[in-house]
Amino acid sequence: MRSLVTGGAGFIGSHVARYCLELGHEVTVLDDLSGGFKDQVPAAADFVEGSVTDDVLVARLFTERKFEFVYHLAAYAAEGLSHFIRRFNYTNNLIGSANLINESVKHDVKCFVFTSSIAVYGAGQLPMDEAMVPQPEDPYGVSKYAVELDLRAAHEMFGLNSIIFRPHNVYGENQNIGDRYRNVIGIFMNQLMRGEPLTVFGDGTQTRAFSYIGDVAPLIARSVCASSAYNETFNIGADTPYSVNELARVVGSALGVEPTIRYLSPRNEVLHAYATHEKARRLLGAAQPVSLEDGIERMATWARVVGARRAKRFENIEIMRKLPPVWLE
Repeated sequence: MRSLVTGGAGFIGSHVARYCLELGHEVTVLDDLSGGFKDQVPAAADFVEGSVTDDVLVARLFTERKFEFVYHLAAYAAEGLSHFIRRFNYTNNLIGSANLINESVKHDVKCFVFTSSIAVYGAGQLPMDEAMVPQPEDPYGVSKYAVELDLRAAHEMFGLNSIIFRPHNVYGENQNIGDRYRNVIGIFMNQLMRGEPLTVFGDGTQTRAFSYIGDVAPLIARSVCASSAYNETFNIGADTPYSVNELARVVGSALGVEPTIRYLSPRNEVLHAYATHEKARRLLGAAQPVSLEDGIERMATWARVVGARRAKRFENIEIMRKLPPVWLE
């Protein structure tokens, strides 16, 4: 089984690549290292440094390597920031995906596995269920849903099979804790290890169901082995929502630090987000998820080893109006 894993040097992608190798796949990782790290690519995988937006490179890889499966995880997944980087968001998350879909059709790929997001649902649809009509509220969610629709069109026109996953608030080992715009658990751990206060937008009562990577990546990797999953969409992740204030206490406890919280002006975001996972349990055998306390303890053990990382500013902000001031610090 020859498989391409895009974003395989990043967080979820590196875990999916490892699980694919364990399943006996020959894995090629394509990653531009904009948010990932080369040392996270599994040693047994063939690494190619490059971007999914490079249509010439993508076409060459498909011609040379004759992939049977594509796992597309490369993305810049910053929902809040996506309002201010629209061109970058659509180029990376939509046009890059179209390049992969084009080549998958041309080369008769058996299945295209796409990591979407529960950002496609938008607000006011709780619990989020796969039967609901998506109503994304930010450019990131719009781009993800557009790819979902394009995969549906590619199946109807060309017979390209796909599996769509909508994970949510995934955390764990290999997360880029130096990214200041996304992944609140990584941000919190990095801030605590640097002796900084935790930054919380709004009053911290917004809720999310934080999902441990070990509950997500194995399902994505082995999904191509389940024919009943083809051309289906799945929510995957944890069941129980927690407030950001509760999360701050759990992260502080795992690192042995009493956190100081710096509350900032609220930003335009969905206040509450959690999903149902019955479909994934029924068709993919999803297991009972790891508890938040256990998952964060595992991530904290890893984070202590890799240490704090300097949070870099995003250099190409396209719209400055209403940009949260903390993102300019």
